[in-house]
Amino acid sequence: MRRRRPGVFAWLPPMVPTFLLLGLFFIGPILWAAYTAFTNAALSGPAARDPEFVGWENFRRALHDPNLANAVWLTVLFTFGSAVIGQNCLGMLLAVLMQRRNQVIRAIVGMLVVAAWVLPEIVAAFALYAFLSGDGTLNAVLTTLGMEGQNWLFTAPMLAIILGNVWRGTAFSMLIYQAALSDVDVELLEAAQVDGAGPLRRFWHVVLPIVRRTVMTNLMLITLQTIGVFTLIYVLTSGGPGTASQTLPLLMYDRAFEFGEIAYGTAIAFVLLGVGALFSAIYARALRAEV
Repeated sequence: MRRRRPGVFAWLPPMVPTFLLLGLFFIGPILWAAYTAFTNAALSGPAARDPEFVGWENFRRALHDPNLANAVWLTVLFTFGSAVIGQNCLGMLLAVLMQRRNQVIRAIVGMLVVAAWVLPEIVAAFALYAFLSGDGTLNAVLTTLGMEGQNWLFTAPMLAIILGNVWRGTAFSMLIYQAALSDVDVELLEAAQVDGAGPLRRFWHVVLPIVRRTVMTNLMLITLQTIGVFTLIYVLTSGGPGTASQTLPLLMYDRAFEFGEIAYGTAIAFVLLGVGALFSAIYARALRAEV
């Protein structure tokens, strides 16, 4: 007796629970947020009980909001400084420097770098606050050396949060690049060395072309992660002084929960989504160009 072949949609019944969960916890909140952005929903008052549809009003308001333009610029600056430049370059540098070191040095450096990454974000943020604040560890060291300290979180807030995020997130890039560098053929490097290529030329002309797709993938991952950083910045500066370090996640929180404007905060969230989509499109185009 011939066995019946499974139908084209035989896979569908087992996947129904998955689709239901995705709809409930992923698609549902997105659709609700999209609807909320077109209303005047608030945390309190009549708009909390019975929000009204206002169309594009929240997005028109966002276009004329100087705080939003400032937040977009600071978000791009924070992302470019701490992810594209900081975590990516420092992670690659550490991976290259540790490539041929003995196991003891690799273990010690790896433990020190990964320790910041595995810490809960709130714990890492308070550790950074204790280091950078006016009466923190950094100023105590500078005073001991005869130098004048300052409140770094007030005088240089963007630099403080960029360096803090680099310290916390570099381990991810380092681990990614360590795995990629382990696949580079040693014979290619030896051949380039025999031809007279120095370390920098070997890295630029041999290593980097081999791991370039890993570089682009790592850039995409750390960029999307950095765009949404909230806890670290909120603990260190709360977006201040004034709005000097108020990135989009903090502006969204401020408008939605401090001022109670849920709808406007949701509209800002879609602006944040647009910034993330722009970075993703750039990286995706770069990856397609290499195929």
